[in-house]
Order: sequence, then C-alpha cells, then structure tokens
Amino acid sequence: MNKNQLYRRIPKVDSLLKEERIRTRIRSCGKEPVMKAIHEETDELRAFIEDHEEDEEAVDTRISEMIPHIEERVEKDTQMNMRPVINGTGTILHTNLGRAPLNRHQAARMADMMTGYSNLEYDLDSGKRGERYAHFEQLLKEITGAQAAMAVNNNAAAVLLVLSSLSEGGEVIVSRGELVEIGGKFRIPDVLEQSGAVLKEVGTTNKTHPEDYENAIGEHTKAILKVHTSNYSIVGFTESVGTAKLSEIAKAHDLPLIEDLGSGVFVDLSKYGLTYEPTVQDVLKEGADIVCFSGDKLLGGPQAGIILGKEAYIARMKKNPLTRALRIDKYTAGALEMVLKEYRSEPEAVEHIPVLRMITQPYETVAKEAEDLCGRLKEKDLQAEIETQESEAQIGGGSLPLERIRSRAVAIKPKEKSVSALEEAMRRLPVPIIPRVAKDQILLDARTIFPGQHALLADELKSLIGGEFQG
Repeated sequence: MNKNQLYRRIPKVDSLLKEERIRTRIRSCGKEPVMKAIHEETDELRAFIEDHEEDEEAVDTRISEMIPHIEERVEKDTQMNMRPVINGTGTILHTNLGRAPLNRHQAARMADMMTGYSNLEYDLDSGKRGERYAHFEQLLKEITGAQAAMAVNNNAAAVLLVLSSLSEGGEVIVSRGELVEIGGKFRIPDVLEQSGAVLKEVGTTNKTHPEDYENAIGEHTKAILKVHTSNYSIVGFTESVGTAKLSEIAKAHDLPLIEDLGSGVFVDLSKYGLTYEPTVQDVLKEGADIVCFSGDKLLGGPQAGIILGKEAYIARMKKNPLTRALRIDKYTAGALEMVLKEYRSEPEAVEHIPVLRMITQPYETVAKEAEDLCGRLKEKDLQAEIETQESEAQIGGGSLPLERIRSRAVAIKPKEKSVSALEEAMRRLPVPIIPRVAKDQILLDARTIFPGQHALLADELKSLIGGEFQG
C-alpha cells in the first residue's frame, strides 16, 4: 500500500484530544506534556510506516497502540527522576540508594518546616541574626562532651575546612597506612593538597610507631592527622598508634590532633554483637582536639560533615571564608537537629533511627518479617518459586567493611522470565525494587525492607509475574 495512504490513518491531533484517556491526562498533567507526547508519537509512527509500508497489518497494530504509548510518554515525562525505591539488597548504608533514611515522623516534621519560612539564621530571643549551627551545636556538645561543634556539607568538606583553617602553609603528619581513598576517587593526599597543607608521610603501609611521628615533627609542622580506616581493614603484621598516644605527642609539641573518623558513631555497637567501632565520645575522651565524620553513615542522619572539638579551633573554622562555600542548608540543619535529639536516649535512638534499628534488629525479628513478606507474595499466586532463606546483610557506606549481619531474605525464582529480565523490570516499576541477584535467584533481604513496604512490594511484583504458579 502507498505510504501516504497509511499516513492518513494516523489520528489527527484534534481527534486525539477528544479521547477521554487523553483528556484525563491533560487534566492531571497539563496540556503541554500531552501535546509533546502526541507529536513525538506521531513522528515515531511516521518513521515506523517509512520502514514497514509493505506490512499493513503491522502498521494498523502500531496505530492501535497510539493512545497507550502517548500515556506512557506523558507518565515518563512528568515523573520525578529521583524517586523512592525499595532496598532489598541487604546493604543498610547503600551509597547509591541515598545512604541513611530518615524515619517518617522526622520527614513529616521536615515537610512542615520546609514548606514555609524558618528561623534558620534568626535568633528568636534577641530578634537579631543568629547562626545556623545553633540549632544543633548544643545537642552535639551535650551528647559528645565536645566544647564546640559545626557542620558542613559532607565529611570531605569537613576535612578540607579543618586542614585549611589549622594547617595551611604548613606540614600535616599522616601515617602511610591511613592515606585512604574515601570514595569517588577522592583521596586524603588530594584533600590535603587542596587545603594548602603539605603532606608529611610517616611509617609504612602496615606499621607506624610513635617515634615515627616524633621524628617527623619540625618547625613547619602544623598538625597531626589520624584517619580512621573505616572503609577497609589491614590484617596480619600490623601496628598503628592510638588516639591517646598521639594526643600525648601532639600536646608535647603544642600541635592540634585532628581525627577523621569517617563513619562516626555515637553508640557502642559491640553491645549489639558487632565489632567495636570507636565512638566519637571515646575519641574525644582519648584526647583528639578535632574530630570530624559523616552525618549520613552510622549516625543515621542527613548528608553532612560534622566537626567537633576545642572551641578555639572551631571558632577559626567558622571565620574561614571556605565555610560559606561549604555550609549546610536549612534541610540539613533541621534534619540534624531532629536526629540528634534522639541520641539523648540510646534506647530511643536505636528504636527511632532507621539505620541503628536495621543494624541492631535481632535476627528473629528479621526472620518474621521475611516470612510475612514471603506469605504476601505467595498469596499473589506469582509465577515463581518463592521461599525464605539465610542471608547476610552488610552495613555498607564505607563502614565496618568486614562486618556481616545474619539476616533472612525472600528468594524468588521466576518461572517464565529470566532472573536478569525480572531484575531489570523491577527497576522500572513505579516504585523501583532493587534486589540482590545470587545463584540465579532474586533475593530480597528483609533487614533493609521496611514492613510498611510489604504490601506495595507484593502488588508490584504481581504486575510483573502475576498468575497462578503450577509448581
């Protein structure tokens, strides 16, 4: 058939705009994205006819699909690119999935605060300009015993600001075993160089002794930097110098001891069966003058670089011009305050901060949640074999790299789809489900899936692999 005749079968824009499904999209999304989708679909149809003018049946089929294709285009065009996802990976601090989530109560309070104005930098008592750190500085001092505190937009920024304020133009002593890469190819030597300080390496990759630091101190030394290797572990023939001993050396030479804790934790996790991770409080008690760490790792808060320590040093940082470039916004300040309030009581923090709850949750509780999820999926008569099985969760986010937490997962073996096809389809759901794939199965680790997501997860998988399974 002549392709011009086939072109004439394409519905006109006016007739499409009269279709009830198209009118519904206009009411919900506006006319502009709908018109854009119509024009794109029409152009694609013309190209299809150009390639298939001899196949009249295929062209008619393609034209019959025009309205659902337009709806899909509008849906994709108007959908937020950043969306909530269901984390079934078993990695609690999953960097690619946003690390630490806030709880719903905190998020609701944030929404109330962020949809209007706030006293971000306004002192309600004096009626004068205030400081954005004031909303959480007292809490940090109370929880950790530090003299002063502030926060910037992440921990790399915190290290940069600390070194720029205290060590610019001078040497900073660091053990070779602590010259870490902190993710995204950002390395401690690079941050040091950017700050204007000069790196002075001491010791070896696996062993550094107190005398290595002592021998390296000279007239150009401005600080000693200790970096906690939170994202990897060196085992075997190793030795490093602890905070208490480094504090003695630093004080003897009137130097500040800076400790980059990386993950940062306020709760002794060894009480919950995990490997001991130095707490911020312990490091300060052992003599560190400045401690910095991430807000969205083991603390369980928003992305931030938190800096604690001696008041005189913090005051210098607050006056540093870099501070304005690295400062946190109102969302971070508000979220930090809410999360830190939970730490006034450790039981409250463990119960209400999602990261701590997932880390410390007993295996028996996780197993019950896995059974609940498994039961909901079986009720949907999915075309898949479904069972629960043992799993190992991990903390992630460069925290406690060797730690594995006993967990329980729901294993799904699809009958008619390949595992790779199902995994891809799960990523394309309205609320994407991110699983772990192992042994030709989809694994959904119950430790990182919130119980309130079980019903939604089951409904979404029904849309992908629904139908009665004949086992």
